[in-house]
Amino acid sequence: MKSILGGITTATILLFGTSMASAQQAHPMGFFITSVGVGNGADLGGLEGADAHCQKLAEAAGAGDREWRAYLSTEEPDKRGVFARNRIGPGPWYNARGELIAVDLDQLHISPNIFQRTALDENGNDVKGRYHDVNEHDILTGTQEDGTPFWPDDADHTCNNWTSSGEGSAQVGHHDRHGGGNTSWNSAHATRGCSKDALRSTGGAGLFYCFAAD
Repeated sequence: MKSILGGITTATILLFGTSMASAQQAHPMGFFITSVGVGNGADLGGLEGADAHCQKLAEAAGAGDREWRAYLSTEEPDKRGVFARNRIGPGPWYNARGELIAVDLDQLHISPNIFQRTALDENGNDVKGRYHDVNEHDILTGTQEDGTPFWPDDADHTCNNWTSSGEGSAQVGHHDRHGGGNTSWNSAHATRGCSKDALRSTGGAGLFYCFAAD
């Protein structure tokens, strides 16, 4: 009996693993949260540095054959800035487990499948949220809920277009959709500053969203 049960258990594990692999192969990863920040608060080296960080992490996870872009808005080169939503392609996007995040830009900005369970890093791991021992649910975006910058506006919402680790502020979203009534995945509130400590003080670690743009 033990032998039979052991065989069933082994078969179940193998079947689950095969199903996961098949899902990932059918729907390659097109979305993730960076497992680590660039390392200098909200100074990401601008959009170019943020994109390079996405590409580097994707390559390390075996998904470097796609073009990766950071989901970030800026307030330059003109007062309309760069739109986060215009940087990431048309979709659809799947997470590292092959789960659908959104079929297109409309669904992404109206009703995306972005929650604690699905908003994974590039390796398919959970990102710490409000109910973990350390909260890191503040995800840098610099954007309004529709994926556009804050304009016209004299305030800093992008830590000087992702080049400041000191003065300024950045708009963040909550990947777990929790926290003081702020349920937006991309536009929950502003940070207290741009340094590592300032980001950490409201529940952040300098993480941001990456999307496959091709």
